[in-house]
Amino acid sequence: MFPGAGREMEHKPVVALDASLAGGTSTGDSRYWTGLIRALSQLDTGLDIVLLTNGEPHFELPGPHARVVALPAASPRWYSLIGWPLAAKRARAEVFHTQYSLSPLIDHGGVTTIHDVSFFVGPEWFRPRDRLLLTRSIPSTVRRAARVITVSETSRREIEHFIPAAIGKTVAIPNALDDGFAPPSREVARTQVQADFGIDLPYALTVGTRWPRKNMDLAVQAVLKLEIDLELVVTGKPGWGPELSHPRIRRVGYVSDAQLAALYAAAEVYLAPSRHEGFGIPLLESWAARTPVIASSGGAFSEVAGEAAVIVPSWEAEAWAQAITSLLSDSTKIERLKSLGTERLREFSWQRTAEATAAVYAALVP
Repeated sequence: MFPGAGREMEHKPVVALDASLAGGTSTGDSRYWTGLIRALSQLDTGLDIVLLTNGEPHFELPGPHARVVALPAASPRWYSLIGWPLAAKRARAEVFHTQYSLSPLIDHGGVTTIHDVSFFVGPEWFRPRDRLLLTRSIPSTVRRAARVITVSETSRREIEHFIPAAIGKTVAIPNALDDGFAPPSREVARTQVQADFGIDLPYALTVGTRWPRKNMDLAVQAVLKLEIDLELVVTGKPGWGPELSHPRIRRVGYVSDAQLAALYAAAEVYLAPSRHEGFGIPLLESWAARTPVIASSGGAFSEVAGEAAVIVPSWEAEAWAQAITSLLSDSTKIERLKSLGTERLREFSWQRTAEATAAVYAALVP
């Protein structure tokens, strides 16, 4: 007989992921799914990784260890509750990975990624309808899920505090930097920023959707209190909430990835004033661009940054203005933060994130 004759073909357990956000523009959520599935596609996990999308995918896979199944485009709610769970079951999935809300149709092997529970930490940061939906749906999702993945130990502790059903089945697996994020040199970045946005003065940068939780007005107020010549560039989606106009504030809206990388690289400092974050990918992007970071103590920033950022424990604009002035007047500290940021960045890898996530899947296979 030929070697292996008579043996059954090896069965790989099927793991289905809702990959609809991958490659999209849903800020941190899209970056998470894009980085994870690209790494999974390059990792031989011994699992059959099936990526289901609502309509045609917005991404390409760089590796052979995952496959895409595009479902007919449907309303996001119908797709989330019915479309992808049924398709995953037809694919004989044994593990089902989604984000936040887990469909009641998934009665075993459910994995949900919950980036943070800021809607419990600071309910005033959310519109009433969104707050009500999240505070009702997420606890029931956690109860149904076999495992909960989150992106920091800070977030894990908060999830378990506010949702006791998460205790014992929640694991922290950090985010990482997008492999395609490639900031240019500072000189090239300055030229690009001037050409694209007409910005040729020294500036601080802050990135985020204009939501109350992002607290971007703190960065605005801090820069307006500075006596040094520094503008603030604000980029991100429109969002909602108050927005102050001033000649020193440059709002450039949502920009391309290449433009964003240039904005980081040309900035004097990155400001992260958010009230709460489960992780904070912009810190990694700043380090990749060798731009020093000043961050709040909100959520997981201190955990993610380690010693590689100035952490301001105050929510007062005066304290932030003082931190900016102190940092920008100390070239030795700037270089130290740049070096620490480069070192810290090496601790985050989508490959390691994918390996840890695959281990969660494998543990759920019957």
